[in-house]
Amino acid sequence: MSGYAALTAEDTVTGEAVALDLPPASVGARLASGLIDVVLTYTLLIAVLLVFLIAAAGAASRNLEALSGIAVIGTMIVIFLIIPTTIETLTRGKSIGKLALGLRTVRDDAGPISFHHAFVRALIGFVEIYAFQGGPAFFSALLSQRGKRLGDYAAGTYVVRERFTMRVRHQIPMPAPLATWAADADIVGLPTSLALAIRQFLGRAQQLDPSSRAAIGTDLARQVSAYVAPPPPAGTPTEAFLAAVMAARRDRDIARLQREDTLRQSLLSRS
Repeated sequence: MSGYAALTAEDTVTGEAVALDLPPASVGARLASGLIDVVLTYTLLIAVLLVFLIAAAGAASRNLEALSGIAVIGTMIVIFLIIPTTIETLTRGKSIGKLALGLRTVRDDAGPISFHHAFVRALIGFVEIYAFQGGPAFFSALLSQRGKRLGDYAAGTYVVRERFTMRVRHQIPMPAPLATWAADADIVGLPTSLALAIRQFLGRAQQLDPSSRAAIGTDLARQVSAYVAPPPPAGTPTEAFLAAVMAARRDRDIARLQREDTLRQSLLSRS
């Protein structure tokens, strides 16, 4: 519809459609952080293999060759897959190289990555970075506007610069009459494209002619209804309904992140 505003190349949104100026990392920064990770990974691999070879040299067993093969494969799985997946999951998108250069991996909607994203990136990364000496990753990042390697395309992620001043655009307030309903309603995550369309519509509704404004609002409310239960009170204005959904998802996301941070701090204080 003509009432929807286009998303520019510089715009991105969080999982709940909070528009951010979140610049992707440059190819140079990604190469530097990747090089740090590769050097550390190979150093760890060589150290583990040396320890294993020294231990194997003093052992005498008929099954030594078979056990050696299993141990090497297991070591590679741990170093190339399990360790990077675990680190990026626990740090919410940071490897050692990214930590050193102030980078972070985020979802395409700019939200924090999960285990699934980290695992896919590590799995594809072994092929494109280590098996093919980084060639596919380099050319993919070079051709992508967001500097994405193949693992990012597969996981739905990209890498951003974390050390910058982030500007968050105006937040959508919770309509007071719907606060009680929104607090008890089951509101699942909206698709990024739908959340962005709602935010753009609410921000520019006054610029639309009444007929287009009503038609677009009704269409968006119909789509959102599939993600909300129970429906809002009878007679609720369309735009108030959309604003309540967006505000509720934002507030719940913030609360979840605060709980996770509190739990993390509690665990760290005990260790």
